[in-house]
Amino acid sequence: MSTPPHVAEQHRIVMFDGVCKLCHGWSKFLIRFDRQRLFSLCTVQSPAGQDLLRWAGLPTDQFDTMVYIENGKIYTKSDAFLKIIAQMPFPFLLAALGWLLPRVIRDWAYDRIASNRYRIFGRFDSCLLPTPDHEARFVQPSH
Repeated sequence: MSTPPHVAEQHRIVMFDGVCKLCHGWSKFLIRFDRQRLFSLCTVQSPAGQDLLRWAGLPTDQFDTMVYIENGKIYTKSDAFLKIIAQMPFPFLLAALGWLLPRVIRDWAYDRIASNRYRIFGRFDSCLLPTPDHEARFVQPSH
C-alpha cells in the first residue's frame, strides 16, 4: 500500500472524531502521556483527515471508529486502541492485555461505546482547534 497523503511512512497517526467529547479526551490523554511524541493526531473532519479516510477506503461522512495508521497499515476499532495503548508508558500499556480477548468480543464492546458516545459523553458544536502549543502534534494538510 502506498504512503498515506500528508504523512511520511514512519508516522503513526491517530484519527478521531473532532466533535466527540470522549474522542477529544482521548487526544488530550495522548498529548499528555505520549512523551516520546510517537503519535500524530488528526481529526476525521479536517481536510487531512478526509484525505486519509479516502486513502484508507473508509467513509468520509460517518465516523464510528477510531482509525490508527502505522507504517501504511490501517487499524480500526479495538485493534486501533490496543495498538496505540501498547506503545504508551506503564501503567497504561497494561490495557494492551485486551489482546487476550477475541476480536469479536473486543469490537462488540468498542461498538457499544462508539454508538453511544455522543449520548453518554456529549459532543461539541464544531471541531475544537488544537491549542498553539499542541498544534505541532496534529497532521497538517500538504499543499
